[in-house]
Amino acid sequence: MPVRTRPKTRRNNRPAAPNQTFRKVRTDHSTETAQDYVEAVSDIVHNKGECRVKDLSEWLGVSHVTVSRAVARFQQQRLITTEPYRPIRLTAKGERLAAESRRRHEIVLAFLEAIGVPKRESLRDAEGIEHHVGQVTLRCMERFIQRRRSTPKK
Repeated sequence: MPVRTRPKTRRNNRPAAPNQTFRKVRTDHSTETAQDYVEAVSDIVHNKGECRVKDLSEWLGVSHVTVSRAVARFQQQRLITTEPYRPIRLTAKGERLAAESRRRHEIVLAFLEAIGVPKRESLRDAEGIEHHVGQVTLRCMERFIQRRRSTPKK
């Protein structure tokens, strides 16, 4: 039975510290909710013309209280703006994050479908993968999709 070892660092061949190994995952988790919220606000505004707490609650399947707390947190991060009894709007920073999240989602989804993952599973899995895939992997996925599209079908 093979023995699992931690990844080696390039500099001195000592095992990498777990906090360095998992730093990206922890960072991804901390931004995952913000990405989901700004993408949802953007989608709701494009579909309905405006976004309110009730809309986000229904869209994300969470309680009104959960959305209210998240909205307050994302206002502090300057991703969204809102006032009592007014719609939620994305700031320029929030718009950029929503666009980047949507782009990542579309690339991951297209990649999963290109390798034969059924539509239902690819939709579900892309929602989680999009938050954790690195830029190098994302570019490789994009190149794979482009090559596949440019290859003549038999």
